[in-house]
Order: sequence, then C-alpha cells, then structure tokens
Amino acid sequence: MAFSKNPFLIILSAPSGGGKSTILQEILKRTDRIEYSVSYTTRKPRGTEKNGLHYHFVSEEEFKDRIKAGDFLEHANFCGKFYGTSISYIRSRLAAGKHVIMDIEVQGAAQISVTNIPYVKVFILPPSLEVLKERLINRQTDTLEEIEKRLVVARYEITQISNYDYLVINDNLEDAVDDVMCIIKAEENRVDRYTQPDIEFLK
Repeated sequence: MAFSKNPFLIILSAPSGGGKSTILQEILKRTDRIEYSVSYTTRKPRGTEKNGLHYHFVSEEEFKDRIKAGDFLEHANFCGKFYGTSISYIRSRLAAGKHVIMDIEVQGAAQISVTNIPYVKVFILPPSLEVLKERLINRQTDTLEEIEKRLVVARYEITQISNYDYLVINDNLEDAVDDVMCIIKAEENRVDRYTQPDIEFLK
C-alpha cells in the first residue's frame, strides 16, 4: 500500500473509580487492532483480579529492581503503591502494528509525554466528585479512610486535565466508550499518523 498507518499508545487516565478500566475492557471487546498493556503493581489484588491478566502483582523489591534495570516506560507511586509499564512489551506490540491501550495515573502519563513513543492521552472524568465518591463506596474494595485519600488525589488529578488531548465525561458507560472509540478513529486518520507515500503513488 502507498499509505500505511502507524500504531500508537492510547493512554486513559482518571481518578480512582472514574471508570477507566471498565471503558478499556469494553474497547477491547469491540476491536482486535488494540492490545492491552498489563501494568506492574505492588498493591494487592482486588476482588476477582488475576495476576498476569489485570496486573502483574509483584513485591516492592522486585518493582524497584525493574526500575534500576530500566524496564519501565513509566512508573508512579499512587496512594503508597507502585505502578509501572514495561517498555519492552510496548515496543514489541507497536512494532507488530498494534495500538496499545493502557490505564495509568497522571504521573505516569506525564512521563510518557516526554518520550519518543507516539500516543494520544484521554482523561476520563465522572460527572461530579459526589458521583465518584459513591462509586468508590459501592465497589467495596477500600475503607472510608482510603476513599477519602483517593478523593484528595482525585482533586489534584483533575487539575491536570489541560495536559491531555481529550476529555470524556463518564456519565453513561456506553456513551463514554463510544466517545473513546471515536477519538481513536480520528487519531488513526491524522496525517502525521501515516507513513510517507512512496514515489509510485505520486506518479
């Protein structure tokens, strides 16, 4: 083909409980051209989460060893727990022509912004902090003290929205997923996502 599209990272960020992981899973159900980057974390599994599927659950010692080895594209400390993304996995999937979608905190997203890896950043926002608190309570995975800590962090994260390319309000899940899919399609068709046409095409 004369033109071909270059794959890129799709970065989803949101306050804890904002719905980024749910939106991500719905997107993966709709297309096979996007793969999920399983992050590393030092936190414990929640509910039915499985190692290697939802996260790579590792010790703090192993996580710090991976930092020293340069194994992370980005890493961050969120509410006392570490999270990170394997750079070797990202590069291998992009080289294979796949987009890679990831749900990461604003700290990690900022680190990716200064790399040479192509990306689009989408911030997912609940309709209000009251709704966010209700969602955190309803998922029954955190104590009230932990929820209050997450809300403090959420207030800071919301101030970082201007560092993102797109904002999606997650009031209705189906609409939010549709919005993110439209963003991905639009980004695929940006001129700078294409390789240069060959000489034969221009004749």
